[in-house]
Amino acid sequence: MKTNDLLLMATRSMFRHRLRAAMMMLATSIGIVSVLLLTALGEAGRLFVTGEFRILGTELIIVQPGNPGESGSNPFGFSGEAPRDLTYRDAEVVMRVPGVMKAAPMMMGSLPASRGGKERETFVMGTTRDYFHIRGLDLSAGTFFPRMDMDRISPVCVAGELLVKELYGSEPALGTWLRLGDSRCRIVGLLADTGQSIGINVGEIVVVPVAFAATTFNTEALTNIMVQARDRESVPGVISRLTERLKEQHYGKQDFITITQDAVLSVFDGIFNAITAALGGIAGISLIVAGVLIMNVMLVAVSQRTSEIGLYMAIGAARRQIMRLFIGEAALLAAIGTVCGLGLGYLLIWFAQQLFPAIEIRPPWWAVLAAVVTAVGSGLVFGALPARKAARLDPVQALRGRI
Repeated sequence: MKTNDLLLMATRSMFRHRLRAAMMMLATSIGIVSVLLLTALGEAGRLFVTGEFRILGTELIIVQPGNPGESGSNPFGFSGEAPRDLTYRDAEVVMRVPGVMKAAPMMMGSLPASRGGKERETFVMGTTRDYFHIRGLDLSAGTFFPRMDMDRISPVCVAGELLVKELYGSEPALGTWLRLGDSRCRIVGLLADTGQSIGINVGEIVVVPVAFAATTFNTEALTNIMVQARDRESVPGVISRLTERLKEQHYGKQDFITITQDAVLSVFDGIFNAITAALGGIAGISLIVAGVLIMNVMLVAVSQRTSEIGLYMAIGAARRQIMRLFIGEAALLAAIGTVCGLGLGYLLIWFAQQLFPAIEIRPPWWAVLAAVVTAVGSGLVFGALPARKAARLDPVQALRGRI
């Protein structure tokens, strides 16, 4: 019996038993769709976070308080308690490190912003003029606040467009006074609304000089220091020199952590890859369930086609040809279900991409390959038992319709 004959006979059997074939193909299709959708969600999260951090530039270094010995391999240093705060003096030392293009001290917190009878909670960032250049922020009106000594308390600010529209409406905001907590600052510029960046909506923040923020928050401790190296290749050297200078400043103690974009991305890549693999594994279970369904339906098919099997044996079909016939039928159904599942899965992903164009939604290639291999492999493996049962039938008893 030739391969073409086997495929023809399997196809004819599939059309003769449409409902049974549809059930097996539907089970496989649902499994494929589940794998594609769940892994696409995990991959979308990874790509979104990666894109957010790449906006900052590959030459960015962040220095923040923390003890590397306590935080271990965690680049964020969440578990380490900082024995010493970062100060203006530390920022000045960083600025003089060879290879550093710009450095901006950061002091961040939340304060109520009010004007007239309107008030809302807003995110306030205390920094220097260099911060705008490091982040590549643009203005829609006005100017950045001028360069000044870090310890100079100047009551000026640059506010986000969305915040200004909410508090001022159609009234002009430039040159007016905005209340932040118990302090006031004059708006000298409006930040262009560029949407979300690292979880912060640029259109809703207020940026003030770092000394003004220190008096408003009643602290001189910096949240971190943002450093821009000359280029990506110089980052390791800058980190080494920066660490030496700050250790001297801190009496030989390294009570600070340096974070690079690559370190952050490697952490998030590991997290999201694990999540995506777990989601794919959970969805892959449905493909195993589909294989079990194929096996059970094929076992029923063997009992219903005993006379047909007996006829094949009576005209000279060998046992291995009977096995090939049933395994081929199971593989064909699994393959068709796989193709249908891929088509439906990618169609749903396309619709999701249209609904959320800002997020890149796509399944990783390894998930697609694993889904296809698992689906077809399940059809072959779970189709073997029914095929073996059919091949072991006694020809005489099979012709009489008995098992």
